[in-house]
Amino acid sequence: MSYLKPALHHPKLPVNALGLTRRDYEGSISTLCAGCGHDSISAAIIQAMWELGIAPHRVAKLSGIGCSSKTPDYFLGASHGFNSVHGRMPSVLTGANLANRELVYLGVSGDGDSANIGIGQFMHLMRRGVNMTYIVENNGVYGLTKGQFSATSDKGSKAKRGTVNADQPIDLVALAIELGATYVARSFSGDKEQLVPLIKGALTHGGVAFIDCISPCVAFNNHDGSTKSYDYVREHNEAVNRLDVFFDRSEITASYAPGELVEVTQHDGSVLRLRKRHEDHDPTDRVAAMTYLARHRAMGEIVTGLLYVNAEAEDLHRRLGTVATPLNRLDDAALCPGAAALEKINAALR
Repeated sequence: MSYLKPALHHPKLPVNALGLTRRDYEGSISTLCAGCGHDSISAAIIQAMWELGIAPHRVAKLSGIGCSSKTPDYFLGASHGFNSVHGRMPSVLTGANLANRELVYLGVSGDGDSANIGIGQFMHLMRRGVNMTYIVENNGVYGLTKGQFSATSDKGSKAKRGTVNADQPIDLVALAIELGATYVARSFSGDKEQLVPLIKGALTHGGVAFIDCISPCVAFNNHDGSTKSYDYVREHNEAVNRLDVFFDRSEITASYAPGELVEVTQHDGSVLRLRKRHEDHDPTDRVAAMTYLARHRAMGEIVTGLLYVNAEAEDLHRRLGTVATPLNRLDDAALCPGAAALEKINAALR
């Protein structure tokens, strides 16, 4: 069954720098369960893209298989899209990125898609530094196949039918930091105030940006005993920082103590509520970030916020020294330089 949204909208809806309304960044009507956290993530992606003023046709959105991988149909209806096979989104996105670096690449996946069948693909994309935003909508279950545990399910968590998970979980955030991702964050689908700025920061980052977003499954993983439920995450959420993205304008300053909340009026008149990060966490220190995660995980806390960032990140194109022009705009002479060029390459490898 398909659902169509009305094409008309109120003429006085606010517009961004491109003259587009938020409605211009929407997609089809969601067919996910009512209350699914994935829909909140889609709304956050729409808000972030709209606020940044990224033209929808400049975005390439790719996904794998699962409830999460259905969601790109629900946002950015005017963008490029490709739904790949189970766990293979990273390699398809890498190929597209190498062919055309001028697009903004967004990969949406799930915990089963990335941490189970696609774990090898996930690992190689992280270490290669592909310039993209990778969002995992993490609910700890296989929702499309009726709620089996995934590789991110916490040891000791209980399934809806009472089964207890005996396996250790894979922490995709810790893995991403270890493998070389240069922008790593965790958030909660029910915390739009935190999630939207994290997505904006990821989209403007110059390397591989990874966001693990806990997204409760209301059908199979939102009960007592689940560690991915709305109640559990709200009770155990340890927000390490709050942030926003600013571009070149006159400086806005604020002075406040660690842990203190302060309201700052931005250039557009909106008010940003900031809570200073804990003094014991430096998001630019890779080793400290991994230690911080491990320490708070042992305390039973789910750490959210920007956990690690490297402002000097370099992407795969820079490492490989690729041509700046997209391949579809190169002529035959550039694409096929001839036998002499091939011999030169082969000689360099001997």
